[in-house]
Formats: sequence, structure tokens, C-alpha cells
Amino acid sequence: MPVVPTPLADCRGLVLAEDVVAPVSLPPFDNSAMDGYAVRAEDVATAPVSLPVADDIPAGRTDVRPLEPGTAHRIMTGAPLPPGADAVVQVELTDAGTGTVHITAPVPAGKHLRRVGEDVRAGTVVLRAGTVLGPPQLGLAAAVGAADLPVRRRPRVVVLSTGSELVEPGTPLEFGQIYESNSVLIAAAVRELGGLATVLRAVPDDVPAFRRVVADVDADVLVTSGGVSAGAYEVVKDALTDHGVRFVRVAIQPGGPQGSGTVDGLPVIAFPGNPVSAALSFELFLRPALLTAMGHPTPDRPRTRARVTTPLTSPSGKVQYRRAHLDSGRVQVVPVGGPASHLLASFAAANCLIEVPAATTAIPEGTEVDVVLLT
Repeated sequence: MPVVPTPLADCRGLVLAEDVVAPVSLPPFDNSAMDGYAVRAEDVATAPVSLPVADDIPAGRTDVRPLEPGTAHRIMTGAPLPPGADAVVQVELTDAGTGTVHITAPVPAGKHLRRVGEDVRAGTVVLRAGTVLGPPQLGLAAAVGAADLPVRRRPRVVVLSTGSELVEPGTPLEFGQIYESNSVLIAAAVRELGGLATVLRAVPDDVPAFRRVVADVDADVLVTSGGVSAGAYEVVKDALTDHGVRFVRVAIQPGGPQGSGTVDGLPVIAFPGNPVSAALSFELFLRPALLTAMGHPTPDRPRTRARVTTPLTSPSGKVQYRRAHLDSGRVQVVPVGGPASHLLASFAAANCLIEVPAATTAIPEGTEVDVVLLT
């Protein structure tokens, strides 16, 4: 993705493209860490002692007068330390006087002070290129005066489901129809990782109509679901074969039929239509690609190992991904539902995937397996 200057409020989850150098120090001036009284430590060394209060310094004051020997300035947290002061007596060690203050205990030089540059020195790099921007990083950027940041912009993804049987949720179903869910699932997944997703309503199984829709798409990538297998009405495959998109079978279960390519300069990713196949295809192929395009340093899901609680079987020659739930201690992993690609409820109940190697056809109970974390 290209680098664009983006306001801080719109940067959460994006990746910094260039180092950020602090133009100011943090703190930018010596200031008080407490509500209390700015003093010379030698003037309170023999406390209890009373000192005249010569000035009042609230936070934000810019015209701070020097502190004369034998006096105190009442000062608030964050207010600039007056020249001549070398300590702050917290208000709890005083009678909170305004004309004269009675100080009950001594404080050493440097007490309750925040020194200029204690956190950040002007001219130093505070955020490195490649940093994923969360609330603390954005707060730091604001603290050094940045109004916007150079980030990799969000990818624009158009999501399109195909199938004459699909109807929009909320519409009464007729016999033979189902609610369209893949576009909702994929668009939500795109937005979760920081992309911009636009959903086009389901296109019927009509090749000319599908091609007209594709020709009007303006995005960084078009993602379709359905119409890529070996049936008689595979509209995506029929429309885009020999037009820049290659359709293959990948040795995974579920999600074998896949398509990818470019149509008139538009990248197209074609997923199968069964909901778990579409969801798994996004996880394996599109999610890491989008995160890489956005500059993320770690685009892959984290992995771990755990012992499976029930025996599993898997077809030879295919990498199988089984929906599962990993316990909080990451010791045991419990398969959820079967391997079929239409069982969306089990995917919604899972927090991980068990990855079964292509050469493995049976896994006994208690075997340690590879686990891909989804949350």
C-alpha cells in the first residue's frame, strides 16, 4: 500500500511507514510532579519551618517568576518549576497556606520534580517504521506534537458473493433459498485487520451480469465467494477463466477450489462458496497478504502446540484444518464440530484451528498437534 499522511484519529491499527523523530523533549520543561510548594531544599532543611508564599503557579502558566531565597511558590502538578527552586514539598506536608505556608518536614533537592527530557529528548526517534499503531503509540505521537503520521494506507476491498439462491438477511426466505453470509463474514474480517470493505449484493448465476459488475469495481482487490468449483453454474469460473484469473484446486480441507489473478488491472481473489471454506480461505491466503501489503511485521497468526482431547481422522494428501477450542492454559485443544465446510456454527464457537499435515490420516487422543490461534 502507498504511504499517506493520516490524522492520528484515523491511524489506529495501521503501520508506521517512516521513523518519527521528536521535535520537542518530554517533558519540554522542568515541572512539578505534585501539588505543593516549590522551594529551595536548603530553606526547608530544618523543618518544621514557615515561609512566605511569594507566587502562585498553576499548570499552563508561562510567565514564571524566579524563586527568591527564603520564600516558597505554591505550585500545581505539571506547572513549570520557577528558576531558583530545586524541590517541591507536597501539599500533604504543609498546612496549605496561601500567604504563609507551614512546612512540617524537609525534602531533598530534586524531590517531586520532572526534569526536561526525562522521558524523551528532542531529536531522538520515538517510533520506528514498521510499528503497529495502538493507543500508547498514538498518545506518544500526540505528546511530541504530531498531528498526522505517515502510514501505509488501508487496502480497499470489495466483497462479492455469487449465487441465485442467496438472499439478503432480513428478507423472507422462499423454498430453495438461503441467507447470504459470506460477504458479511469476509468484510468483517477485512475491517478487523484495518482494511476498508465494501459489500456488493449477491450476483445471480449470470456470466454477462457478473462481468458487468466486475468491470465497475474500483478497489485494491476484489474478493468473490462461490462459483469456483466444478458444477454446471460456476459463474465466477466461467466469467473469468481466460480473462486473467487462474482456477486451481489446493490440497486443503475445507476450501480446495481457489482462484486468483488480475482482470484489467484489478486483483481478484476467488474463494469457494461454502461458508467455512470461505472463512478458512481468507485466513490462509488473503489475511496475511493484506497485512503484508499494509506493512505489518508479523502477518501470520500465532501458533502453539497442544494435546488433542479426541481422536481425529484426515484425508491423505490434504492439509486439514479442524475447528477447535484451546483451553486457557494452552495445554489441551478440543475439536468443535466436524470437518464439513458448511458447519459455520462450529467455526463461530472455535478460537483456533488444528492443522493436520497432509501425510497424516489419523491422530490418536492425547497427541500433541499444531494449533493456529484465531483470537
